[in-house]
Amino acid sequence: MRGTLYIVAAPSGAGKSSIVNACLARDPNICLSISFTSRAPRPGERHAEHYHFVSADEFQRMVAAGDFFEHALVHGDWKGTARQSVEPQLAQGKDVLLEIDWQGARQVRGQVPDAVSVFILPPSRQALEQRMRARGQDSEEVIGRRLAAAREEMSHYGEFDYVIVNEHFDTAVDEMCAIFTASRLRRDHQVARHSRLITALLADD
Repeated sequence: MRGTLYIVAAPSGAGKSSIVNACLARDPNICLSISFTSRAPRPGERHAEHYHFVSADEFQRMVAAGDFFEHALVHGDWKGTARQSVEPQLAQGKDVLLEIDWQGARQVRGQVPDAVSVFILPPSRQALEQRMRARGQDSEEVIGRRLAAAREEMSHYGEFDYVIVNEHFDTAVDEMCAIFTASRLRRDHQVARHSRLITALLADD
């Protein structure tokens, strides 16, 4: 049975990565697709663990070769999901999570209409700015640019299947995991998973 593709998007600073990492630690049946990016690593980020860091030229070579499932220019840097990071896992029945922006999500939905998508919102604009500053990783110029982009990004929440407001972190993690559980209990998945049981239950005595 083919795995489910999950898409998680949010404005910068909404806590997307923290929620995703907590869910991955809790749910062994889902794996994260590691994106490619042309930006430089931030402090503490490691190649092939947080991102595949490549030059802008290399990224464009991959685009020309058709290597990407989706890609977009985000805050001046290229980000994308390589096909080899997604298709083999789905084919093996594994659930795969894409942590991407709304532009990439739109591209993925065009190719995988049954993908399950989640958008994470902050509890307020003030909280979003505080979280950006608390990271201590970006300049004032970068923070200003990200805040300006956040409203446009958040306006696309309506394109997603589910919306989570990250006011209380533990609650947001619980809600994300509940989406995974509910998705696996959909009728078509359960029929494929338990076909022999259903046949036996409905058999004439």
